[in-house]
Amino acid sequence: MIGDKVVAAIERQAKEGDFRSNLHRGGTARPVIISERERAIAVKATQTLGLSVAGVDILRATRGPLVMEVNASPGLEGIERTTQLDIADMIIAFIEQHARNGVSPAR
Repeated sequence: MIGDKVVAAIERQAKEGDFRSNLHRGGTARPVIISERERAIAVKATQTLGLSVAGVDILRATRGPLVMEVNASPGLEGIERTTQLDIADMIIAFIEQHARNGVSPAR
């Protein structure tokens, strides 16, 4: 999340025999298109915590999407490698735009 926009999404999968899908623990990732409901949940979670930049981990459960974690300082290596997007540059552009307008990006 940057501002009120989902800029990238990946789905992580744990390696065989493990429940953790962390990429540094051997999990894999692929880019995904999220649903409008998942998008709304990510936006709401970020706004609720008053964040301008966040990583929102959502579990796709049988009862619907569930927020597992909101990271105020998300790691970018895995999502940038998987999506081939320069998210760090997007964050810098967001900050610069708000700084030029005299508005703090913090809510």
